[in-house]
Amino acid sequence: MNIILLPKKSSKASIWSGGLTYEYIIHPKTANYADRDFVFRISSATIEQIPSEFTKFKGYYRYLVMLDNSLDIEVNKEKKLYKKHEIMEFNSDDEVTSYTNGTDFNWMVSEKVSHHKLSITNSNQNCNAQVVILFSLDTTVITINDKSYNLEPYDLLVIENEEKENVMLHFSTECLFGILDF
Repeated sequence: MNIILLPKKSSKASIWSGGLTYEYIIHPKTANYADRDFVFRISSATIEQIPSEFTKFKGYYRYLVMLDNSLDIEVNKEKKLYKKHEIMEFNSDDEVTSYTNGTDFNWMVSEKVSHHKLSITNSNQNCNAQVVILFSLDTTVITINDKSYNLEPYDLLVIENEEKENVMLHFSTECLFGILDF
């Protein structure tokens, strides 16, 4: 099992049409965002332009969570409203237009991946997924099999668990909790 801590302050910004995006991780490490050959990618973006057209990615499923605001959005011409920290799920080749400024969490997963799920939790979890993602919404302590990690807001912990060992998790506050099996 490999545990990777990716602090928000260590992520590098790049420009997208509606603001800035900060990539935390792309998997596999040899993948290239521009080539769209990744299995999954986790980032956080600022939405600074209204309206903003989201970049399309054919062949990917997407989870989006607004971190500091509600989200007024249109998906394939259908208007929707998501509360702060409410999880939005959509196909990444959908036509998506945002009418909200703010900062988001973004998890893109290849449609080739058989199982993935994102939720918000502050309760104990017991899982054996191949990849576990833990994204802090506030200052928090995450305990993984009796070892504690102190996270600042918007830090990311990734557990690579190829052997599918049993992993016990405890959260001191609410976090985004994602699992992925290839």
